[in-house]
Amino acid sequence: MAGEVSFEVGATRRKPVWWSFHRNVYLMLLYTLGKGLQLSIAALTINLYAYSLGYRSDFIGLLTGAPSIGSFVAGLPIGLLADRIGRKPLILVSAALTPLTLVAVALSTSAPLLLIASFINGLLASAYWVSNLPVLTESTTSEQRVNALALNSFLLLGVGALGSLIGGAVPEVASHLTHQAATSVIPMRCGVLAAAVVAALPAFPLVLLQEPRRLRLNATPASPQTVADAPAIAEISVAPARTVLENRYPLLLLFALLLIPDAIFVIGESSVIGLEQLFFRLKFNVQPGALGIFLALAGLFGGATALIAPRLVKRWGKLRMATSMQLAGVPVVLAIGFMPVLGLAVAAEVLRNVLRGLFEPVYAAFTMESVSAKHRGALSGCYGITWGVGYSVGASLAGFLQLHIGLSAPFVVGALCLLLAPSLLLASFARPARVS
Repeated sequence: MAGEVSFEVGATRRKPVWWSFHRNVYLMLLYTLGKGLQLSIAALTINLYAYSLGYRSDFIGLLTGAPSIGSFVAGLPIGLLADRIGRKPLILVSAALTPLTLVAVALSTSAPLLLIASFINGLLASAYWVSNLPVLTESTTSEQRVNALALNSFLLLGVGALGSLIGGAVPEVASHLTHQAATSVIPMRCGVLAAAVVAALPAFPLVLLQEPRRLRLNATPASPQTVADAPAIAEISVAPARTVLENRYPLLLLFALLLIPDAIFVIGESSVIGLEQLFFRLKFNVQPGALGIFLALAGLFGGATALIAPRLVKRWGKLRMATSMQLAGVPVVLAIGFMPVLGLAVAAEVLRNVLRGLFEPVYAAFTMESVSAKHRGALSGCYGITWGVGYSVGASLAGFLQLHIGLSAPFVVGALCLLLAPSLLLASFARPARVS
């Protein structure tokens, strides 16, 4: 068929998997790198910028959750639209307009304007979150998929975390130039503007992206389409029409069984990371430069561990590994919140990132392979909803708990959610797969 690209696994089997990706994968990975840098800069600077303006933790919690509310509103419509018109147009619009919303955040001082700009940022970001995993899934063979998603997590969570260095350094440099404290308004505003610049740079190559629907994946006997990582765990057969789990469950029930644990996990995750920068600033009086350094190193360690996830998947299976990493995070999250010594809290934060790095790509592969290609945009859109609801609830709850109970209280919520979410996944899917 004219215009189609065919992946021949047998012809590239001797090459390292990471060197045999289609162009789409490399373009999305480049943009993911920029997105990771942007997110880590913004996460460090926007909360501290709002704090420098005089806002308290409860409002900062709402501000942190505003982008996720935007993703909640836009997630499913954009997912359905992506299934209908394709992924590329939505990604291009998001990449072009996201830097402008960050500039709007940096120039805003009133609460309504800050919330509106952050909300619009979330609307635009949903196009990336909805399209990223389907593009990577549909542009790879089953042999390549976990490796591509692991590299995606490494760039987003690991290398992207180096943006914290930028987010911490820019206010320090601006403070020297303006002769103001690094935590004052003008230096922190410069930090937010740095996020806008970084968001703009990797957007231009995306015009070369090819619509994934035009790609055809040809499997050979050497690269079977059926995934069977662990007999005791339900895994996914990536068939053209239906998956194993689609044969086992009605589609709406399958969506619910996947999405409810994810919403709980996101509530717990956002209660920990939503105001984490403010937590270290208030509890240990860490300045932006030092805060950026250790958050960047923690993220880099975590992202690097994502690269070994494909090897562990072959031994444990996707579901078992993903849920084990979540459960292992329960005591780690509690340690971050209650350690009285900064060094021990930082060590726990590094370990939390390591566990997340092992969890993210494996869980992404599991969820994307749970449904057939025609439903992946809708499922990604629904994940945008669970992320939007979960993150806004978790971040807002963290702000309330920090202000009215104590700085460590949100970490208790995070630990409880990390216990409940994988338990629900195991209850639903941890049984032998029966291929019909």
